[in-house]
Amino acid sequence: MKKLQNTESGEQKKHRTAAILNLLLKEYPSDQTALQYGNPFQLLVAVILSAQCTDARVNLVTPELFFRFSTPEDFASADIEELESLIYSTGFYHNKAKNIIGCSKALIQNHQGVVPESMEELFQLPGVGRKTANVVLGAAFGKIEGVVVDTHVMRLSNRLKLSAEQDAVKIEKDLMLIVPKKHWFHFSHSLILHGRKICSARRPLCARCLLSRYCPSSQVIDS
Repeated sequence: MKKLQNTESGEQKKHRTAAILNLLLKEYPSDQTALQYGNPFQLLVAVILSAQCTDARVNLVTPELFFRFSTPEDFASADIEELESLIYSTGFYHNKAKNIIGCSKALIQNHQGVVPESMEELFQLPGVGRKTANVVLGAAFGKIEGVVVDTHVMRLSNRLKLSAEQDAVKIEKDLMLIVPKKHWFHFSHSLILHGRKICSARRPLCARCLLSRYCPSSQVIDS
């Protein structure tokens, strides 16, 4: 196996990205989010909770949470201390509770309690950034307007040299230029799964990585 060069043309990067995409889609054929939810509003709340927290942890919290509060009206009138106690284990619970209540109030005031289906409207809700909006649009409505960039996607994009940026918005722009739009949601979802399974932050399992031949950061020794 030849060592990947540190520099490559834009066209070469697109070809390498296509090969990476093909392998990832075969390895992770489902594009369904791991978050458990019953409707777009529950997904919105779950994604807000998932910031700096695993989906598995969120899924442990949401059954009791959605039993106690199920609608935007319920959350908008919630006692913040009670809400904080229910979401405490997801971390950053003060800020998340404030955002969920604020988001619920904004949905009632501006959208009749219905989760909007556009990036612009979602982005105006408290606690909703591009990552959250992209997840909700893609998973709940099947609308692809961008690439979901979480910590896994940031890390793998850097290691794969698909982007040299450290800012999530800039990484998203780079990925949107080299990944076909129809695959934006699935590509990011597969990177997240691959980051959890193989390419972890502390100890990437390069010897087991199906992407090693296309990864400039791979520790697999050339033969």
